[in-house]
Amino acid sequence: VQLAESGGGLVQPGGSLTLSCAASGFTFSRYAMSWYRQAPGTEREFVAVILSTGGYTNYADSVKGRFTISRDNSKNTVFLQMLSLKPEDTAVYYCHVPAPGGWGQGTRVTVSS
Repeated sequence: VQLAESGGGLVQPGGSLTLSCAASGFTFSRYAMSWYRQAPGTEREFVAVILSTGGYTNYADSVKGRFTISRDNSKNTVFLQMLSLKPEDTAVYYCHVPAPGGWGQGTRVTVSS
């Protein structure tokens, strides 16, 4: 399993970013995919999940209504669109496939003026 996140960066409060995660080494279209994040000094926390067909998604309460998870099974890629970003969204964001299991290296998102 290989997961490679991209798209992080520095953004002002209220701004937006879209993260991407390119997957390989497994049959992407068969598995749910999720995003987690870890802020400095905190535990890694769940952000969003999408089932294999994209027909079901779920979000942490802290991002509901602002973040959207999606996937393109033809490109083995999962996305996280983040709108109305807040300073508390600052974290390293990780792509995760719960089964067969695997994590990306993370991409850093900093929300600051």
